[in-house]
Amino acid sequence: MLSLYASLTDRLSQADWLLATLARFVFAATLLMYFWVSGLTKLGEGVAGLFSPSVGAYAQIFPKAMEAVTYDVTQLTAFHWAVVVGGTWAEFILPALIVLGLLTRLSALGMIGFVVVQSLTDLFGHGGLEHTETFGAWFDRFPDSAILDQRAFWVFVLLVLVIKGAGPLSLDAALRRRTSAD
Repeated sequence: MLSLYASLTDRLSQADWLLATLARFVFAATLLMYFWVSGLTKLGEGVAGLFSPSVGAYAQIFPKAMEAVTYDVTQLTAFHWAVVVGGTWAEFILPALIVLGLLTRLSALGMIGFVVVQSLTDLFGHGGLEHTETFGAWFDRFPDSAILDQRAFWVFVLLVLVIKGAGPLSLDAALRRRTSAD
């Protein structure tokens, strides 16, 4: 019985490709549209909206600064604009790269940074620290807090991609095969 168990688990231990592929699938199934829809809420009108984010984008990313200038984005600096535009683009580009499996390790690392900044903004900018149900606590019986619980799972999936890469069903693997064939 033990040798059968060892035989089955040894095969699973050698299936590194499976973990990376499933991590990308889980990311696509659970977080891709979350980030894309969030990015869409930040775009301004028309094609120029890629460079001229909505007022809501500034309010989401810099809530206290927006309150201080009574929601007049013209009073904010070029730094604020660059962060909002960069953050908005990141919500589209980084998830797409992960799903395609292109520059996956770098994209997943970028997404981890994004999630950390998003969490800090939610905690300090939007008052999440004052709401224990939002902030949550580890090792309690409630697995659904938005910050500590949910985002720990997000970061874990992304860490799998940073460590393991995209797997064989990816553009990274195709480029690697093409490069080694040349």
